[in-house]
Amino acid sequence: MADHQRKIPIPSSLTSTGLITQEQMIPTDSKRGKLFIGIPRESTFQENRIALVPSSVAALTAQGNRIVIETDAGLRANFSDHEYSEAGASIAYGKEEVYNADILIKVAPPTLDEIDLMRPGQILFSPLHLPTITRDYFTKMKARRVLAIAIEYVQDAAGSFPVVRCMSELAGISAMLTAAELLGKSKGMLLAGISGVPPAKVVILGGGVVAEYATRTALGLGAEVRIFDNNIYKLMRLQNHIGRKFFTCSFDPVVLTQEISTADVVIGAVHSKTGRSPIIVTEAMIEKMQSGSVVIDVSIDQGGCIETSRITTHDNPTYIEHDIIHYAIPNISSRVAQTASQAFSNILTPLIMQAESLGGIEQMLYTSAGLRHGVYMYKGSLTNPHIGDRFQLKSTDLDLLITSGI
Repeated sequence: MADHQRKIPIPSSLTSTGLITQEQMIPTDSKRGKLFIGIPRESTFQENRIALVPSSVAALTAQGNRIVIETDAGLRANFSDHEYSEAGASIAYGKEEVYNADILIKVAPPTLDEIDLMRPGQILFSPLHLPTITRDYFTKMKARRVLAIAIEYVQDAAGSFPVVRCMSELAGISAMLTAAELLGKSKGMLLAGISGVPPAKVVILGGGVVAEYATRTALGLGAEVRIFDNNIYKLMRLQNHIGRKFFTCSFDPVVLTQEISTADVVIGAVHSKTGRSPIIVTEAMIEKMQSGSVVIDVSIDQGGCIETSRITTHDNPTYIEHDIIHYAIPNISSRVAQTASQAFSNILTPLIMQAESLGGIEQMLYTSAGLRHGVYMYKGSLTNPHIGDRFQLKSTDLDLLITSGI
């Protein structure tokens, strides 16, 4: 056969439509997954707040999400069942109906009895008040195989803790106003002082948000303020935010002991990013304080930064040790329940909407490092190493669990 008659085989891949210009593939949003949310009525620690206010419920139900709220859950924050019903929520008259939801949102940790109502795969959003939590809490949570998220450890895109910040603003203001009231009762002393009479001396431990708003309140009332923190940047930022110079110092034990011994009020406001707050003030320092002085440990929800602190309640907010009045309520913002609930809701609502757009809370864990930071229990596995160390429990890295599909 002649060369010009010989046919050369051409692969079909070169003649098919694969080489023809194709339409560009553009990624689309994940299928929106409608959420089923339950909000039980709180029954511990005189908790008056509620996680979602009626306006937030209306926004979420308008997008097709289902929300069930236990009757009178918002009553102590001045939100009625009627308001929630009008916003689109279902009102439940028993906890069992609420605990049928896929996602539970609480402003206090669940009790051991409430944990018994949970089921595998359920998602829990709630604070984690470490001083009130026992080993049984975590063993029960492991047995129920739930996905538990501590809302105070959830971070935003900037790496800050939005729930902690909002509650800290409230706590800082409330702590100083409470200190002024207690000081008047114990010492008969006005926090501000008047012309010719010196003001009270306030020592604040920590340079974060609680400290900032406590300082603003104290200075606004006319008190003399001393602030301690080892983060010099925080001290600089605090002075810049407030717009004036005042006494600041690192946690130098000699200076700290001297200042606390002459203080009328000590505010503990040291926050830990990982677990328990460090002890800054020892019992020996408290013994040197003047009789009738006031100690308010805002850090008590993380164990407290003052050695003599122990949890108190709104019914019995104070106790006396070494002749010093101690006030250590973990949910101090519950005193102003409506304001606190609105702040809480402002943070949770966008997060829930984002989770819905991504297909659910579990799907959001893949894309949100801030949300992952709040997870301490993942389907039967403890994922927070600091909690594991404290309660002698085995912990497993969350990223490993997620990527392995366990």
